Amino acid sequence: MSVTASGRLMLLDSASLYYRAFFGVPDQRTDLSQPPTNALRGFLDMIASLVTTHQPTHLVACWDNDWRPQFRVDAIPTYKTHRLLDGSLEEEQTPDDLAPQVPAIRDALASLGIARLGADGYEADDVIGTLTARHKGTMAVDVVTGDRDLFQLVDDAANVRVVYTARGGVRDPDLVDEAFLRAKYAVSSGPAYADMAVLRGDTSDGLPGVAGIGEKTAAKLIERYGSLEALRAAVANGDPEIKGAQRTRLEAGAAYLEVAPKVVEVAPDAPVEEVDMRLPAQVADPVLLSRLASELGVTSSLNRVLAALRIG
Repeated sequence: MSVTASGRLMLLDSASLYYRAFFGVPDQRTDLSQPPTNALRGFLDMIASLVTTHQPTHLVACWDNDWRPQFRVDAIPTYKTHRLLDGSLEEEQTPDDLAPQVPAIRDALASLGIARLGADGYEADDVIGTLTARHKGTMAVDVVTGDRDLFQLVDDAANVRVVYTARGGVRDPDLVDEAFLRAKYAVSSGPAYADMAVLRGDTSDGLPGVAGIGEKTAAKLIERYGSLEALRAAVANGDPEIKGAQRTRLEAGAAYLEVAPKVVEVAPDAPVEEVDMRLPAQVADPVLLSRLASELGVTSSLNRVLAALRIG
């Protein structure tokens, strides 16, 4: 049974959304000397649509202060290495026309008065995980993302679900709850999804997984033993149900399984500051808002957000 919640907190995986906007919204410029705005326009339109459809009472744009935290690299050095800028050990590859739009997105959020939160040394996923841990049970929580990693936060009893945009965008997302996880992945909870993801691995994040253990086998093992920790204990204690090639694979992956949860599991306790997360009741910076609208030509998108927020 779900807890009684007062209000709805919507947490935006900001980079996931503005990358989707960049690649999905046409560049309308007729003169390439003008600044690009497709990611900015798309991101603002997404916020307008999400607020209108889901009616949150609180809203936070969660930010990557560190897209590749050192504690995850220390655990698995291949973490996100494929996303590194050529020759760099720190910088992420970002499309040339997206990079100048990120500061404009920050300015737009600030001008509107929408809370934006990051934490040094942590990813947006960790900010989302921390805010979810902090507020679930007192508010319903909607996590908006195109990243399956955040399925680990799903918790029906605490009214936490994921608005998953990878297939249908923000207008036709998958609403991921425990029934969705059972139907799609054959796991029964958010933590079980995280354990399954450790076993399966994720090439998009540079996580190798256990060789020879695919998604279906991983799900069966987690559901049979209840958790990754219990599965590892069963392997170590010689459980006769784990035998042959499967035992060989799990034993070979023991070192990986020791450290991988530190990479996959989002932090519930990142140093995220306390701010007013309520939907803004008025424009926070009218001068900045007006400048963005006129200089970047995004008046229509800003107006859609203002209408969704019901402020002028």
